[in-house]
Amino acid sequence: MSTYNFDYLDELEAEAIHILREVAGQFEKPALLFSGGKDSITLVRLAEKAFRPGKFPFPLVHIDTGHNFEETITYRDKMIERIGERLIVGSVQESIDKGKVVEQKGKNASRNALQTVTLLDTIAKYEFDACIGGARRDEEKARAKERIFSVRDEFGQWDPKRQRPELWNIYNGKIHKGENVRVFPISNWTELDVWNYIRREKIELPSIYFSHEREVITRNGQLMAASPFLNMDEEDFIFRKQVRFRTVGDMSCTAAVESEATLIDDIISEISESKISERGARLDDKVSEAAMEDRKKGGYF
Repeated sequence: MSTYNFDYLDELEAEAIHILREVAGQFEKPALLFSGGKDSITLVRLAEKAFRPGKFPFPLVHIDTGHNFEETITYRDKMIERIGERLIVGSVQESIDKGKVVEQKGKNASRNALQTVTLLDTIAKYEFDACIGGARRDEEKARAKERIFSVRDEFGQWDPKRQRPELWNIYNGKIHKGENVRVFPISNWTELDVWNYIRREKIELPSIYFSHEREVITRNGQLMAASPFLNMDEEDFIFRKQVRFRTVGDMSCTAAVESEATLIDDIISEISESKISERGARLDDKVSEAAMEDRKKGGYF
């Protein structure tokens, strides 16, 4: 008889594919939230395994702050052309122009929090009843409270006290009109799991994940990419440094880490030795002790 040897990545992959197929079976208008980061890129590969040779049963949705890394947008457009799936872009700049949100002022101003309004407007416009995201429980303590199927009320708000039990991989997608569910297929993965999966699957990533020389400044003890989106003054000294990014977000709040890791094996070794989580490079998470939880309660990813 033939024997099959499944390692832990096979188990994580099978769970994620099962969840994606549950979404397709339980919801009428799901969407996959795509940031251009490694986690959402991994979700796209999992969706390919779940639904090919057919088309995805959902579009990809990117909430564009207008302050994204150029490498991320270039990657996004090339990937969409390659996979031939539908992309919907929600624009934070459009939300600003319509007066729905007010751009922050000051040295540490960021558009990251403004994404929530644009996301909720996009969900309402297209009547999405489920939004698939790449959040993982190991990222941040508020995300550790999430279930796989996380119900949001008619205002897009998250209440940790309304979390549903998920026993024996049974997911309850029943919702009332106006509610929607955020679904996290790789919730049980760690950052290292994602990188090991990327290595195994030979998944291409935006170049900013790998070490490169870049103009940076030091802001709040972090290395920030020098860009027109940062409110810089005479105190900000621009210098060049060999860096890479562990997480991809708005340029105004996503810090780099000093690194010589140009290969995936180097990155895996680097992460294995790190004592700081990848969200430690996100300035928006340092606003308060409960910054992420507060944003999630307001409808954030």
